[in-house]
Amino acid sequence: MAVLDIAQIGHPILRERAREVSADELASPQIQQLIDDMIETMRHANGAGIAANQVKRAVRICVLEVANNKRYPYKPNIPLTVLVNPVIEHLGDATFDNYEGCLSVPNLRGLVRRTLDVRVTALDRHGNPIDTTARGLTAGTYQHEADHLDGTLFLDRVTDTKTLCTWNEFRAHHEAAFLASIQSLLVGT
Repeated sequence: MAVLDIAQIGHPILRERAREVSADELASPQIQQLIDDMIETMRHANGAGIAANQVKRAVRICVLEVANNKRYPYKPNIPLTVLVNPVIEHLGDATFDNYEGCLSVPNLRGLVRRTLDVRVTALDRHGNPIDTTARGLTAGTYQHEADHLDGTLFLDRVTDTKTLCTWNEFRAHHEAAFLASIQSLLVGT
């Protein structure tokens, strides 16, 4: 496995819609190696997820994992999940405001309105179907990664640019209020 270079905001690939992956391509050693490298890169960067176009590959694959993450200590755990050709279905109109950051937009966070409940359908790395639902911060993580595959960055969804801040300023001035606002989302996760 290898730690790959993460595309930074301004790189054109971050604004492309990634292409679907065929079953034959998914089974190829090249795509399986890419998935392994994406997992290694995400873990190395302490990310909650990473999409293939963030490592400069325009294919519809993303990986997610939250396990006592240093960058997001308040996020519920998500077991290692590989999504190939994911589709996000919004379940209802309920939303919440999520302070988000991104490995491709270093040291910046901002409030993004996310759908509270989503259904995620995709294939796993072996081509098996995934059909799951997610709520709250976990739903936000799925939506953030799927957005990448459509060429959308969290900055495009920031509801008020006055909420943009660095990590240090988030921790110093906004984290406590954010955690209080999402407390109900953390119950039972």
